[in-house]
Amino acid sequence: MRDPWREERSLFAGRRDRPVPSAAPAARRPRPLPAPPPGPDGAHRTVSRGQAVGLALVGLGGAVILALRPHLAGLLVSALFTAGFLAASLLKLVSALVPAARPGPVGGEDAVLPAYTLIVPLYREAAVVGELVEALGLVDYPRDRLQALIVLEEDDAETRAALLALDLASFIQVLTAEPGAPRTKPRACNLALERARGELVVVYDAEDRPHPQQLREAAARFAAGDARLACLQAPLRIEIDGRFLPAQFALEYAVQFEVLLPALARWGLPFPLGGTSNHFRVAALRAVGGWDPYNVTEDADIGFRLAARGYRLDVIGLPTYEPAPTRLSDWLPQRARWVKGHMQTLAVHARGATAGSPRGLAALLLTLMLSVMSSHAHGVIALWGVAATAELMLHGAPLGPPAGDLALMATGWTATALAGLVGLRRAGAPVRLRDFLGAAVYWPLQSVAAARASLQLVREPHRWDKTRHAPRTGRPAA
Repeated sequence: MRDPWREERSLFAGRRDRPVPSAAPAARRPRPLPAPPPGPDGAHRTVSRGQAVGLALVGLGGAVILALRPHLAGLLVSALFTAGFLAASLLKLVSALVPAARPGPVGGEDAVLPAYTLIVPLYREAAVVGELVEALGLVDYPRDRLQALIVLEEDDAETRAALLALDLASFIQVLTAEPGAPRTKPRACNLALERARGELVVVYDAEDRPHPQQLREAAARFAAGDARLACLQAPLRIEIDGRFLPAQFALEYAVQFEVLLPALARWGLPFPLGGTSNHFRVAALRAVGGWDPYNVTEDADIGFRLAARGYRLDVIGLPTYEPAPTRLSDWLPQRARWVKGHMQTLAVHARGATAGSPRGLAALLLTLMLSVMSSHAHGVIALWGVAATAELMLHGAPLGPPAGDLALMATGWTATALAGLVGLRRAGAPVRLRDFLGAAVYWPLQSVAAARASLQLVREPHRWDKTRHAPRTGRPAA
């Protein structure tokens, strides 16, 4: 078995570079990233002083209205929820009419393909590294132009031992991140970016199984585009698993990656990237300072940060397959981290360059703002709906203004169902009535995650809740 820890000369692109350890006790900084340019100042600061004052004034005004005119307060809250849900519903319906993203050309001579770096940050993933290495080995790209950097944390002896037991291909290098804070995925990605030799770079997660020709499609799209095309997002598809949480995940991902993102890309609007399978021009990524290490949804942030600097985002057609959480104990912290990160990103870009662009602001509101609002509102609206239905059945009269939110939730469910139907068909996934009906139970669960996210945003804004992964049991869609 080849020893993955030995010093070896890089075979990358046929260059005779200085020997680089396949794994080092600490990742050195041979090519420091530039300081982030003027604009959004980063998630290390949760809210600015002006934002804190504004939030306090809004809270105080709301409390006064609630105390003096509770009926008016209810109407205002209901109107806000109504506007948000109708906007989200309309966005999904219109997006479902936009043509799907089709896989592009994957041809081209190997000799002219650009060098490509794969960054794979891992932490406590011993159970799935075998599947990961197998998936990386299936990537169809010239090996002399391919570099895969697996980044481990210093205390992750279990994953390191699991990698040692594997026969790693020569293009795979294992790095150990130097100790430091915050200990997050984006920080590990930045350390790997310093070692990246490719003109293009893609981020994959431990559980990913990308289409073997995905890199070729992305390289062809970058070659056909101008220098402003900075990032291409591949669709993420959940492997077929009939259990409740995976089925709901598959429905969500179908709407997001098969319907919404292709539409936003066609309209020329920035959008929040997925946490994996985003392909970048390295020059553009370095120009914006890499990922924000303090943002727990660095993927959502980097898309808007690139757009604020005048870069474009787009999508490609060849997918990456992922398993979904199967237990609520795994789903809840992951979803809370996503909601918290979206709130971080909203705060950062509301005070930065993106909000200064009408198109950027519109995209921010249509994606992250609506997502955060709906995740907090689902539980409240569900309770109102149950109470209104009970009141109507017992006394023949509605509970008051909030009773109309039951119809609002039905409208949102219908829009999501239609967009989900389109998305699932595009993804080649099964369409089952029980999964659409299950959304009525699944949506209120998001409010539990949102409550946890709000608490963490105040107490532990940069905490990264680890998502546990087990060997896959599902299968890719047809």
